[in-house]
Amino acid sequence: VQLQASGGGLVQAGGSLRLSCAASGTTFSINIFGWYRQAPGKEREWVATINRSGNTNYADSVKGRVTISRDNPKNTMYLQMNNLTPDDTAVYYCNARAWTATSYWGQGTQVTVSS
Repeated sequence: VQLQASGGGLVQAGGSLRLSCAASGTTFSINIFGWYRQAPGKEREWVATINRSGNTNYADSVKGRVTISRDNPKNTMYLQMNNLTPDDTAVYYCNARAWTATSYWGQGTQVTVSS
């Protein structure tokens, strides 16, 4: 499975961004899609996940501001982020977890929120 993340950029505080993650390869094996992020000097942290049935989970830090979704026929996942703050500045990585528990990572997309 290969993952290609896109949609990052520079936005002012209070703004919005939508990240996309396109999967290719043996996508039938993917059960769970997820987004993680890593801010400078910090460890990578989980943001949100969605399973093939559409059930979602969110980190407390983004709950209410972020919506994860997926288009199964297009093998694409999205992360709609609203009301962004400088604390959301990070490299965002998409992740796919197969039924076998094998985990795949995309290359990351930079999100920068200016105050």
